Amino acid sequence: MPAHARTGCYTFHEFLELIREDQKADLLDGVIYMASPENLEHNDLERWLTLILGGFAEARSLGRVTLGKVAFRLSNTYSPEPDVAFVRASRSGILKRGYVDGPPDLAVEIVSPESVDRDYELKRSAYEKAGVEEYWIIDPDERRATFLRLAGDRYADVPLSDHVFESAVLPGFRLDVRHLWQRPLPPALPIVQVLLGA
Repeated sequence: MPAHARTGCYTFHEFLELIREDQKADLLDGVIYMASPENLEHNDLERWLTLILGGFAEARSLGRVTLGKVAFRLSNTYSPEPDVAFVRASRSGILKRGYVDGPPDLAVEIVSPESVDRDYELKRSAYEKAGVEEYWIIDPDERRATFLRLAGDRYADVPLSDHVFESAVLPGFRLDVRHLWQRPLPPALPIVQVLLGA
């Protein structure tokens, strides 16, 4: 079932009132986009990325990693819920009980057939405008990972070095993109241990 949009111009506070905690949705330019239920591959990849990013960030006391269904207030009419996101410890004051009052430092979206336009266009534009330093677009169907980093006020593609992406937001974090397409996904703990030099 494809995601659907609710017509009308909703505000951030209306979005919080309308969307239940168990629902995933995005508020983009005042329009609420309801997500379809995740397929298992999407869910597995989301969980795997959260384990790796979260384990690394926690061990280094870098900040907070969130997993889906967490609303980030970018403005009064923009509040996406990234599949995975990271907020630096120095910005922990924006973490509220029911939402995050500001943009993440890193946003990750895993593309599904119904979210292609939102992930590649609408969210890219919203994250760029809000100053999200890194935006990763992971597209399992196309086996393509796009890593964007702010250069001034515009996103620029970050080149890989021998299939490896190195994050500027999480110093020392490297991701071998080939792992994203392995089925089953490789165990997360050994990857975190290598990253941490354990």
